[in-house]
Amino acid sequence: MSKYLLAIDQGTTSSRAIVFDDAGRTLGSAGKELTQYYPRPGWVEHDAEEIWQSVREVVPAALGAARLQPRDLAGIGITNQRETSLFWDRGTGRPVARALVWQDRRTADFCRDRQQEAAWLQERTGLVLDPYFSATKLRWLLEQDAGLRQRAEKGQVAAGTIDSFLLWRLTGGQVHATDVSNASRTLLLDLATGQWDDELCRFFTVPRAVLPEVRPSANLFGSTRGLDFLPDGLPILGMAGDQQAALFGQCGFTAGEAKCTYGTGAFFLQHLGDRALRSRHRLLTSFAATIDERPQYVLEGSIFIAGAAVQWLRDGLRLIPSAAEVEALASASDPEQPVLFVPAFVGLGAPYWIPEARGALFGLTRGTSAADLAGPRWRAWHIR
Repeated sequence: MSKYLLAIDQGTTSSRAIVFDDAGRTLGSAGKELTQYYPRPGWVEHDAEEIWQSVREVVPAALGAARLQPRDLAGIGITNQRETSLFWDRGTGRPVARALVWQDRRTADFCRDRQQEAAWLQERTGLVLDPYFSATKLRWLLEQDAGLRQRAEKGQVAAGTIDSFLLWRLTGGQVHATDVSNASRTLLLDLATGQWDDELCRFFTVPRAVLPEVRPSANLFGSTRGLDFLPDGLPILGMAGDQQAALFGQCGFTAGEAKCTYGTGAFFLQHLGDRALRSRHRLLTSFAATIDERPQYVLEGSIFIAGAAVQWLRDGLRLIPSAAEVEALASASDPEQPVLFVPAFVGLGAPYWIPEARGALFGLTRGTSAADLAGPRWRAWHIR
């Protein structure tokens, strides 16, 4: 009986695959960076077909690094960038438009104009009314394309976050599902019931029929079918949003345990146990990764840009040829240079929730160098 598991980690800046043995040891991994599309200031998009192709590439590469064959696998787990949303054709499985990334701010006007609704939305969903979340993105896509709305109302397209899109493609279009941790980041899920809410769907004008079935994170979601890189019948045994998955991976299973991880953004999550406490300081309440039908919750603080700022130093300013070289550059910074970098490229997250905010540099002098921009004072994420 096979003892090896495949993890697909579909993130904001890259897709990765990792092969583990039954003791949790990493046997092989592979990754591939994704193209980031910025068609307008504040807009961030992904090509979901490119995401799928990246998964098709990294899975065989990870198996090769582990010196294993696809038939050696016992099952698959998926973790993903949360909130990033798209529609795809139910017949072909192909996206009907680019996915709107969680960092995308194009729905800021909608959110600002409806702040009088924020209180009941937060009570129902545990979230604030912000462009960050999926419902505003799905609404925008439907509003921009009358044909898409007609297809949605006729059941010809499916909608979801990246986990549900990957599940659809892995199962050959047989399963349209998501887990509670991802679903609770959409502004469409009632935290009390753990199910899609009709009133929320009406508010955001998203037909409930396009949404995936909501299941616990540890669940038999389906089996692979019709793939050229994995055999038919390989079970998909779990899915969870990346931040809840990270808390679970750090063994944060009970109330009071917490983690803070640094990736594209930086996210602090504290486990709440079975009580969906609401924050008095504009933090978020969501479902934790769950192992059964019993609800578990987390409290979260979100910083949108962390490691992505290193990517900006590399690709935007071209100060470094690779992300790994930022440490050497930062170590050469002058401690007397009072440079303050606020990387609010896609607005401010918790606790301010200002989608219109943009990044800023303070304290520049004639002596400021590239090293000073990479130095330690760019840790100041928010200004009060």
